Amino acid sequence: MTDVHTKEIRSYNMSRIKSRNTKPELLVRKFLFANGFRYKLHDKKLPGKPDIVLPKHKTAIFIHGCFWHGHPNCKKFVLPKTRTEWWLNKISANKTNDTKSLKALTKNGWKIIIIWECRLKPKKLNRTLSILLSTLSPFPNK
Repeated sequence: MTDVHTKEIRSYNMSRIKSRNTKPELLVRKFLFANGFRYKLHDKKLPGKPDIVLPKHKTAIFIHGCFWHGHPNCKKFVLPKTRTEWWLNKISANKTNDTKSLKALTKNGWKIIIIWECRLKPKKLNRTLSILLSTLSPFPNK
């Protein structure tokens, strides 16, 4: 099967996909801030550059896109019908990098929270954010 777009259009479309300040990430950041948590963003000093870092609580939060990180059994993770092998390799490499980063962070005593993009959709948003808050609740939020 061939791509429905020209190489130039596909390249342009792919260049518009953001890796930072995504809608799911902004939702979580606004929620944390509203609940008194202060954080750093994309700390380059930490393995995997977590999306949100709560240094005071030694907690790293990753907001994973279901497609890019290969969320198992998720309807948002559908392999493209073109260049399937390339995409499988790309997503597999992302998962490998995720595993390495999580191991390194855990080894250094960091608590890790992963929030999947699909869990931040309107029907699941309140429950997901409540779970996040209860996970962080042992920490004082100011």
